[in-house]
Amino acid sequence: MAERLFSTEDREIITQAIRNAEKETSGEIQVHIESHCKGEVLDRAAQIFGKLKMHKTKFRNAVLFYLAADDHEFAILGDAGINQVVPENFWEDIKKEMLVHFRERAFTEGLRKGIEMAGQQLQAHFPYDQKGDVNELPNDISFE
Repeated sequence: MAERLFSTEDREIITQAIRNAEKETSGEIQVHIESHCKGEVLDRAAQIFGKLKMHKTKFRNAVLFYLAADDHEFAILGDAGINQVVPENFWEDIKKEMLVHFRERAFTEGLRKGIEMAGQQLQAHFPYDQKGDVNELPNDISFE
């Protein structure tokens, strides 16, 4: 079961990374972890993206970090708004950085680093709006 891979402390580190990343942006970040990927990893990430209603953010600037722990597969999926403005190899660069940590079984650190990198781009392109910004999606990790 995927939940067992992450201690309470690990979950708090990841959740805090999401909060920190979202602090200065209208963008939204979610993490979904499951044991096994049901199908092709990007297709499964897209299913989860829809299931979590991430495509319904005001500026279409949500980012999903999907991890199938037992299958050693992961994907990062950004919505249309963020994909229009990030550099060409942005998601691949984040994946490479995360892989460095994942290969050492440092999954929490890999996720924290990836979330931080995504947050920097979200902050650059979708700055926080004090007047009308609300947290549109939960910061908690979802498990399946």
